[in-house]
Amino acid sequence: MATVQTVRGPIDLDSMGMTLMHEHVFVLTPDVMQNYGHEYWDEEQRVADAVVKLRALKEAGVDTIVDPTVVGLGRYIPRVERINAEVDINIIPATGLYTFDEIPHFFAYRGPDTLLGGPELMTEMFVRDIREGITGTGIKAAFLKCVVEAHGMTADQARVQTAICETHRETGVPITVHTNAAHQTGRLAMEFYARHGVDLTKVVIGHAGDSNDLDYLKSIMDQGASIGCDRFGLDMFNPTPERVETIATLCSQGYADRIVLGHDAACYMDFFSGETTQEILRQAAPNWHYLHISTDVLPALADKGVTDEQIRTMMVDNPRRYFATETCSQGRGSSTGEA
Repeated sequence: MATVQTVRGPIDLDSMGMTLMHEHVFVLTPDVMQNYGHEYWDEEQRVADAVVKLRALKEAGVDTIVDPTVVGLGRYIPRVERINAEVDINIIPATGLYTFDEIPHFFAYRGPDTLLGGPELMTEMFVRDIREGITGTGIKAAFLKCVVEAHGMTADQARVQTAICETHRETGVPITVHTNAAHQTGRLAMEFYARHGVDLTKVVIGHAGDSNDLDYLKSIMDQGASIGCDRFGLDMFNPTPERVETIATLCSQGYADRIVLGHDAACYMDFFSGETTQEILRQAAPNWHYLHISTDVLPALADKGVTDEQIRTMMVDNPRRYFATETCSQGRGSSTGEA
């Protein structure tokens, strides 16, 4: 039986069930926390709050979240492991590097074409996370996370992406890439991956669902990759009714087998630290939470004619296929959009 790595160890792919493909437990800034965290961070409170929120998500029918929190977003697996011990939900961890432009100085002077030279540290770290485990926990990463933002494929970003591609080719794990839909940077990611030997069926172009440009979205899916319609609740990027209309249209055209869903939400992000800022965020994005898809989006999709089978395809079959070790042929193999 094929398996996928989770915070609680490997599970059968068939045990993934209903899956949200882009959710964080925490997004944090460790340097700030270490120096100013007393102004907003209480470890026990935040852990207890996360347990409550994840239990509510499980009760809403979601079995698995795919968590793309990596270096640059405050990944700390022991904290997530502690929370997961109290919640019967699968959390799939990632490795990679989150940066919009320049790489951290930690990498800048070592590696190919740098002052000190040597092998690519990022590739070594990513492979170790996948094969040996993260931070001495023994918990293994199951996929790669990276970014192509509005800055485009800068020299530093290309170095990260090269390490991502090397790791993908060596280990076979899939890739989720944060992109900027307004700038259509998913095109840059797809072009880079195609040139570097990536199996495009193992790629999710994250945040593509911020766009309603059907030609852009279909250009990604026609190459075999999946689009992440994974920011439900962030209406400032794309209102929920428009996101729903776009997905319904794509499903009617046979693309359900290349769409995955999520919120890009978290139990807590210190980008919005402090109670005052948290309240402003709740007012600005009242539906940006784990339950929006289960409570609001799935009924709205059904009202637009998306079938139960297509919803299962997007939330069960596509995530399971993404993590399967056997690869699918590149390009579109079916026009039905259904499993």
